[in-house]
Amino acid sequence: MSIFNTILEKLGLKKDKPAATAAAPAAKPASAGPAVAKPVDKGARDDYRPVATAKPVTAGTPATAAPVQAAPKAISEVDVIKKLEDLGKGSGLDWKVSIVDLLKLLDIVSSREARNELAKELSCPADLMSDSAKMNIWLHKTVLKKIAENGGNIPQSLLD
Repeated sequence: MSIFNTILEKLGLKKDKPAATAAAPAAKPASAGPAVAKPVDKGARDDYRPVATAKPVTAGTPATAAPVQAAPKAISEVDVIKKLEDLGKGSGLDWKVSIVDLLKLLDIVSSREARNELAKELSCPADLMSDSAKMNIWLHKTVLKKIAENGGNIPQSLLD
C-alpha cells in the first residue's frame, strides 16, 4: 500500500468497496414477479417452448411493485481537523505546519527515506527533491491538498 493511501486510511477517508458489489453479477430483482410465458408462433418452430420473461411491474400494483431503491449516498466529508486535533492533544506535534509531525501523529514512518518515497508518489518536482526543507514544505501542502480532494475538510488557510 502506498504511503498516501495509508494516510487516507488512517484518517478514515479510504474505504474499501464491498466485495459483494464488485464480484456480484447483474441479477434480476427478486421482486420482479413470476416468469410469464411469452407467446410464440407455434408454426414458426418445431420444438415449441415458451420463453420466460419477467412480468412487467407497474407503479399501481401494490403486491408486486419493486421496492424503490434509494440513490447511493455521497460519502460525507470526514472531519480531518477534529480527528487530527484529537490525536495531537498533548503531543506537542505541530501537524498544521510540519509533514514530519503529521506523519508521526498518524503513526506513519516519517524518516527522510519515507518522505522521499511519498514525495515521488505525489510527483514532487525534481528540483525540490534535493532540498529537504523545500521538499517538506511542498509535501505538507500537497498532502493536505490531496486529503481535501479525497473528502477531508481541510480549511483553505492550510491549503494556501
